[in-house]
Amino acid sequence: MTLFNYWHVIVLGIILLIFILGVVASFKQPNKKLIFPMIFSVALICTLLAGFSIIVVDKYTKIVKLHKMKNKRLLGIEKIVYTGIVKNEGNFEIGEVTFEIKLVNKGHATGNVKGGNFYKPSGFFDFFSGKSIREYKPQSITKEFVVAKHLKPGEAKAFRVYFDYPPYFRSTAQFAKVYGH
Repeated sequence: MTLFNYWHVIVLGIILLIFILGVVASFKQPNKKLIFPMIFSVALICTLLAGFSIIVVDKYTKIVKLHKMKNKRLLGIEKIVYTGIVKNEGNFEIGEVTFEIKLVNKGHATGNVKGGNFYKPSGFFDFFSGKSIREYKPQSITKEFVVAKHLKPGEAKAFRVYFDYPPYFRSTAQFAKVYGH
């Protein structure tokens, strides 16, 4: 659940005012058959506006940055460790900070991987047996971790996350981002 600030309250108050005006306008309608469809339409539009406005207000008021990110691969247990610091650089408290990491096998990006790695074989008999001869190996993986909760403005917090590293990845490109909500 996102933490609301005064911008959320202002925007939701405006949407509530629009809803009230829509309901009043629908009751002033001379054709009584249109009252409930109009109320339904106004309610649907206001609900969508409220959902989008919460996302937009969160995007522009809850600013979090990633600093000093490092990774280390633990070959003995086939895991990878990411460490770093997340800092709230906005003016409002952030409920949860999520760290997202995407690993892409560079062979996939440069075209150096053989076609067998992308083609997932299937056949008539595989449909009935539920088994496949070859195992599908995805060329990119994305992981998300909640690394901080209730981060005050200007506050920073260190984090460390572990996850399994695919043993068939040879050289990887990594794309990391953090976001707060």
